[in-house]
Parts: sequence; C-alpha cells; structure tokens
Amino acid sequence: MNRYLLHTLALLLLSSCSSSSDNSSQPTQADEKSPSSLTPTDTDKTDSPTQEEPSLDTTEADETNPDSSAKPTYPIVDTMQAQCFNATTPIDCPTSGSPFYGQDGQQQGNQASYLLHEEGTVSDQITGLMWMQSPDLTNDQSITAKDKLSYSAAIDYCESLSLAGYNDWRLPDIKTLYSLIDFRGLDPSSYTGSETSGLTPFIDTRYFGFGYGDTSANERLIDAQFVSATRYVSTTMNGDETVFGVNFADGRIKGYPTTMQGSDKTFYTLCVRDNPTYGSNRFVSNGDGTITDEATQLMWQASDSGVGLNWEEALKLAEQRNSENHLGYRDWRLPTIKELQSLLDYSLSPDTHANRAAIDSLFGVSAITNEAGQTDAPYYWSSTTHATLGEISGGYGAYIAFGRAIGSMDGGKSWLDVHGAGAQRSDPKSGNAADYPQSHGPQGDALRVFNYVRLVRSVQ
Repeated sequence: MNRYLLHTLALLLLSSCSSSSDNSSQPTQADEKSPSSLTPTDTDKTDSPTQEEPSLDTTEADETNPDSSAKPTYPIVDTMQAQCFNATTPIDCPTSGSPFYGQDGQQQGNQASYLLHEEGTVSDQITGLMWMQSPDLTNDQSITAKDKLSYSAAIDYCESLSLAGYNDWRLPDIKTLYSLIDFRGLDPSSYTGSETSGLTPFIDTRYFGFGYGDTSANERLIDAQFVSATRYVSTTMNGDETVFGVNFADGRIKGYPTTMQGSDKTFYTLCVRDNPTYGSNRFVSNGDGTITDEATQLMWQASDSGVGLNWEEALKLAEQRNSENHLGYRDWRLPTIKELQSLLDYSLSPDTHANRAAIDSLFGVSAITNEAGQTDAPYYWSSTTHATLGEISGGYGAYIAFGRAIGSMDGGKSWLDVHGAGAQRSDPKSGNAADYPQSHGPQGDALRVFNYVRLVRSVQ
C-alpha cells in the first residue's frame, strides 16, 4: 500500500511540473494598439542604464564577401517618394533605358513605420528610436511661436524632460532628426497665402505634431525649423555660430545662426530617446574601388563622377555603369537624398580642415573652384525630386553640399558659406547656372545645375 501511495504522489508531482512549464513557454504578446502593453514598469523606465533594449543582430560580416554583412545598425528610412518626375513635372515612372529611369520614386527602401502611443510618444519601428510626438511645448493644442526654444534651451529642455515615464531624452543630432523627413511634402516657398490646410509638410502628420511659421508673430510661413544638437564646426554668414536644423515646411537641412540681430534664434523642438548610436557609420574599404558602410548596408563608389552633370545625366550615368558591369556590379543607382545624407561627417568642414569635404577620408572627392573663388567640394545629386507647389512642381532635385553651402545676399557681388557643409538644398534639374543670376531663396543659394555623382548599391 505504501509503495502504491508513493507512486501516485510522484505522478501527481510530475503532472504539476509539466503544466507549469507549458504555461511559461508561451509569453503574452504585446498588443500594438495598446500603448500600455509596450510600456515597461516605472522602475524599468527610469533606470535606463540597466533597462534592456531590443538586441541587435551581432552576426559577423564575412570580410571576404562585400555582400555578406551584419544587420544594419543605421537603417535608412525611405523618403516615401513614390511619384516620378521628368525635369519639370510629374510623369509615369519610366522603364529601363528611358530618360529619367532609376529615380527615387522607383526605389523602395525601408518604408516608414511608426507606432503612436497615447502618452505622447511615437516609436519608429525602423530605427528603434522613440520620439516626443509634438513640439507643442505649451500644451495648448496649438503649435505657434510660443512653443519655440533657443538652441541651448532646447538642449536643456530635452535633458530635463520626463515623459511617458522615461527620463533619458535628448535633443537629436542632425542625422537622427533627418530620419523623420518625408519627401511626399511640397515646398511652399512660392506660396503667398496664409491658409495652410491645403499644404503638405515634409513630416508625417498622422503621427507627429507640426506647425508652419507663426505669421501672427511676424514669422514667414516657412519658418518651421526644427533644431538639432549638431553645431557647425565652422561658421556661416559673417562668422555666425551655427547649428543645423531640418525645416519640415520646405524640406531642407540648413545651418542656422544661433543668434539673429542680437537675440537668440528660436526653433521647434522634438526630443528623442533610445538607440543613441543611430547615425554612426562603419565604413570598410573593399580594395576594389568600393566602400561598404556596414551600418547602413550600402556600398558606395570610392570615387565620384569627376565632372558635373545635370539631373537627367546623373540618372543616365547609373544605367551606363551597369551596362559596363562597373567594379563588378550591375545594380548601381543614384542614391536617394536620405542615403546620400548618411555619408556626411558633420565634424568636418572646408574652413576648419584645410578644404576637406564633410566625408570620411576613404572617399575620393573632386575639387572645384566655388563662386567665391575658393577650392571647395562639389554638390552631389540625389535621385530625389524636391517637389514644389506650382505648375513646374518637379523642376528641382535635392542635393547635399559636402563643401560650403554657398550663397549671395547681394545679387552675386559677394559669396559666403550661408548654410554650412552638410546642408541639403535643391538645384534646377536642367538649364545652366547663368540662367539663374539671382540665385535662390532668402540667402541666395548658388544654383549650379551641373552637380557631381557618387553611385550606390545595396549590399545583399
């Protein structure tokens, strides 16, 4: 009898252990529609040094194969531009061999993917970044000049911010901030009205709060500059200390003086947290005329085109190189503007580093003589159209200034670095520089039309 009872008890104990093990092997899945299900406990959120973050794939790259690489730590979010353009207007996307083939609207990268949480934050599922949802700092449901901060005040605001239970917020650097730009926007610079409901900014307003310039406070409609933590290592204009920002109203990166007419310039502010190394490159020279960025999974030509081209010619160059099996590959393309911006090194400038371009020294950069007679680095074309309001909506292509972002505010009599190396602006896709003697915009951006090219391909 005792032996029978012992046997029965043993079976009951085994059954209990098995049942407990089955339940623990099936964790509850977070409901993406419920922000609370994505939020750690208060203790976890405020103890950021010990908080576990989503792990990155640390698979080692195969150094013998440039197309074998680890998971990207700096994934580039797509521009979201799906429309194709010729040199002036929208068109149906062309086929291979046709003019304007290979532009941004035909390239499908990492499609933007956001989660909006009820506590006032947005998670970017591509970059792993969490954002403050709105620059409405006064919490009055209206984004106006009253919400703007100076550069130093924006840094202090983010560093002291406690939002959604987190206290590790920061002001984003320029590469992090630029990850949000969306080129479905339309530049309203030529718009003379005051009603903004029909305008399209360069940020996804389904997820992020946005305001145009506050005309009631004597601002221009396009005064929607969002500040970054990235200071220009040189100066702009006439020796002004400068910080980079993204204008989500007109779709540009510019360097802005931190003070204007004796007062601090103010900006809209979006704080960010998580993934503090976003924007850091890991360049490897492959020894064959190509350079791989293991952080973005992009392979670049080590050298540039060596000559300026208009936008149509820049697109055609990629097809020509593919027909030649250039450097052993047939899938080169003109980079999107967000891919191209990822190459920038904002710790460099021509004026502080002996005319060096703002890019890693692994890359070859052609030398030009700029409008001020200085040795400089060229502007580089992207495949992205900088679309505008008006009949000629597709007339401008976006470029990056890897050297001085030159402009003239006196009709071409004198030329200055007005926006800094690392600015993103736009040029006419066709014509000649002489066709545009007054340059462009309030700082008289130098219009060159014939810009240089550095092709890219995706690492498979």
